[in-house]
Amino acid sequence: MELKLTGAEIESLVQRGFGADEKMFTVEELRAGFARIRLPFRPRMLRPGNVLSGPALFTAADIAMYALVLGHVGPVLMAVTADFTIHFLNKGMPGDIVAEARLLKLGRRLAVIDVALYSAAAPATLVAQASGSYALPQGA
Repeated sequence: MELKLTGAEIESLVQRGFGADEKMFTVEELRAGFARIRLPFRPRMLRPGNVLSGPALFTAADIAMYALVLGHVGPVLMAVTADFTIHFLNKGMPGDIVAEARLLKLGRRLAVIDVALYSAAAPATLVAQASGSYALPQGA
């Protein structure tokens, strides 16, 4: 599988596409079938109990899937989440969220992806696992 965008191009494209004033995430690694992103920690990502919240983990997983899709199909901002399932496995200690996405299948209309989520504060502990698919616009 040939990559169509670099990590830096994906970061810039998403930031412009969503009108974000600040950098939303970093693509730490991008290669055929794999992307690792880092979502910087913000105190608003915590839920009571001082652990990473479900919405923060969902966001990191979805961004990782989106980055992986864009890396493989190019600047197609209208690729959209078609389905998403997440399993919360362990408490996420406060810290950056690292999401590692693996492309299971890339078809003409659908990309299927698996994501492992970790807290940078405890990188050996799998916090959550997500899987989902992205619908690709015609001609992507």
